[in-house]
Amino acid sequence: MGTRRTLLAGLAVAAGLGLSSPGLAQQPAAPATATAIFAGGCFWCMEPPFDALPGVISTTSGYTSGHTVDPTYKEVSAGKTGHTEAVKIVYDPAKVSYSKLLQVFWRNHDPLTANAQFCDRGSQYRAGIYYGSDQEKAQAEASKAELEKSGRFKSRITTEIVAQTTFYPAEDYHQDYYLNNPIRYKIYRGGCGRDSRLRELWGAEAGGGQS
Repeated sequence: MGTRRTLLAGLAVAAGLGLSSPGLAQQPAAPATATAIFAGGCFWCMEPPFDALPGVISTTSGYTSGHTVDPTYKEVSAGKTGHTEAVKIVYDPAKVSYSKLLQVFWRNHDPLTANAQFCDRGSQYRAGIYYGSDQEKAQAEASKAELEKSGRFKSRITTEIVAQTTFYPAEDYHQDYYLNNPIRYKIYRGGCGRDSRLRELWGAEAGGGQS
């Protein structure tokens, strides 16, 4: 009886100290949110398809994968900083998977054109997946390999897959541009030929909303 009391007392002390026996160890809780960074040309046009996904909490237009600290839109658009226009997505991984984000990403850009997207030209419009973990890297590379093996495209896929570096949010007037300036946004998007090229590349899958 004394041994049992001693054991119970020891467990109570361990609990009070935040300790636990190996058999009682709890699994760490899944993160409430995660982030993903993609570049697919003009960042105005990359926000809407992700904003429409259930489980996506926010999208932010910005610049990534460059060599200048705190770049401005004028510097980036002139191709002087090495950055590309990108979008950072904050999402709930319990509601939408990274693989789903990849599916939507591929079907919202032209993966066959290097250093350009649609009417925009220059390395500042290059397409890319910027992974934040080995798991994301593996999923990104697998999704690219799957497309290459599918025979869908005759040309080489040029979308880069590289590790994340600092992401700099763009100026406020770029955020939610499609919502705040819907007429100008539609004129730009239509004039740039984005949707017609996406349909040419992806057919009914353009936009990537299909599960």
